[in-house]
Amino acid sequence: MKTIGLIGGMSWESTVGYYQIINRTVKEQLGGLHSAKCVLYSVDFQEIEACQSSGDWDQSARILSDAAQRLERAGADFIVICTNTMHKVVPQIQEATHLPILHIAEETASELRKQGIGKVALLGTKYTMEQDFYKEKLLAAGIEVLIPCRSDRSLINEVIYEELCLGRIEKRSREEFLRIIDSLTGQGAQGIILGCTEIGMLVKPKDTWAVLFDTTEIHARNAALLSIE
Repeated sequence: MKTIGLIGGMSWESTVGYYQIINRTVKEQLGGLHSAKCVLYSVDFQEIEACQSSGDWDQSARILSDAAQRLERAGADFIVICTNTMHKVVPQIQEATHLPILHIAEETASELRKQGIGKVALLGTKYTMEQDFYKEKLLAAGIEVLIPCRSDRSLINEVIYEELCLGRIEKRSREEFLRIIDSLTGQGAQGIILGCTEIGMLVKPKDTWAVLFDTTEIHARNAALLSIE
């Protein structure tokens, strides 16, 4: 079994989900008392968010590169960055480590292709929705990407940072997300990417008839499967 190196804490609320999904998947696949071999380096999200809001992506890359190097020294075989937004700095992190990085957008694109999705809506932080680093992975896989309107992007971003990252699950916010999902499916989206690792805490498949692609579930499960290949 390979050892998974997890860079977590962005936020720790969703990192908990990664640990649960990875271990549940290993147990399902191997049975008995099997669980995953993994090493977790959890960063201080306050430091990362400060870099995000100030636009200092180079500093955030240095912090996460240091985390990757620590995981490499600890014996990890590959790295999983437990967040969507910080995949923006994957190229810099990859330069700092010899370990392969399991890219969340590439794994999501692969899942979309398997299910025959050609047009998808992307929900996430404003950085994930508005910048190209994430969408380019989907476009490279031949998948058309829709994002919400400006006001809805602001609302989504606010809910992520001011509620979900703090463990707050608000009914009003769920209703707003479902409204946005309905609007995007009305524009032709065949599926909805929950492109922030906390959104799956708020919106569940039972809440909507839209097809949801929870990136936390996809990323963590594929990491577990890779570890036992």
